Amino acid sequence: MNQFNKTPLLLTLALALTGASFNAHAHKPWLLPTSTIVETRDNWVTIDAAISEGLFNVDHMPLKLDGITITGPDGAKLEMQNVATGKLRNSFDLKLPKPGTYKIALVSQSVFASYKDKAGETKRFRGDEAGFAKDVPADAADLKVSRTQGRVETFVSTGQPDMAVFKPTGVGLELVPVTHPNDLRAGEKATWRFLLDGKPAANQGVSLIPGGVRYRGTLGEIRKNTDANGELSFELPAAGMYLVSSTWPAAAPSKPGQPPQMPERRASYAATIEILPE
Repeated sequence: MNQFNKTPLLLTLALALTGASFNAHAHKPWLLPTSTIVETRDNWVTIDAAISEGLFNVDHMPLKLDGITITGPDGAKLEMQNVATGKLRNSFDLKLPKPGTYKIALVSQSVFASYKDKAGETKRFRGDEAGFAKDVPADAADLKVSRTQGRVETFVSTGQPDMAVFKPTGVGLELVPVTHPNDLRAGEKATWRFLLDGKPAANQGVSLIPGGVRYRGTLGEIRKNTDANGELSFELPAAGMYLVSSTWPAAAPSKPGQPPQMPERRASYAATIEILPE
């Protein structure tokens, strides 16, 4: 069965992540906490989820929450509370019952394919691996396949931040911080390590983009490449909420008169971090 018109749960996320880059005009998926350091009596935080053209602006569509995974400092999985579904954004509350760092993550894996059936008609498929194996003939003519893996994350700490939730899975593009993302202050230096399938992502382009583009009129992007160990260092800019993003492989230059070419595989990463004042 052709799945072209049957969008899987996280397809919108995958499409957003497979854009050429997280540039000024691309729609960006994000998870935005009210604060990344929570020190209140009950330790609650609210998280918005959306896909928008303006970073952290609610201007396009909500990010579906079905695939959200919340991991506590002890490895336990937590549930979203007070989930609210909106036209432009979704949101939920999260209680932090123990000291440490919590990871809120939305992970997607999708398959895109085109092929010709026995009658010579072009068919298209988009869905997951199970659907691809079921619905696309293994011997299909002119079969072209592209796979995407995407991660959208944010991190919230209460008490002393720790590193337990940053253990890599070894799948796709991942951030393994040297400097804790909940311990960032303007004017200081931060070092992060990126892995691709568990190995150092060398010469990987990484962007740091502040929110509030609509008020500045310029993107304000800081872009650097990782070293041979997959590491890079930033001198942290002004306080505020930022998006860290990276896509592998780098987008190929477009050819005049031809549509953009999808690589056989693309991995993307995006995380919302907060830089605190000096």
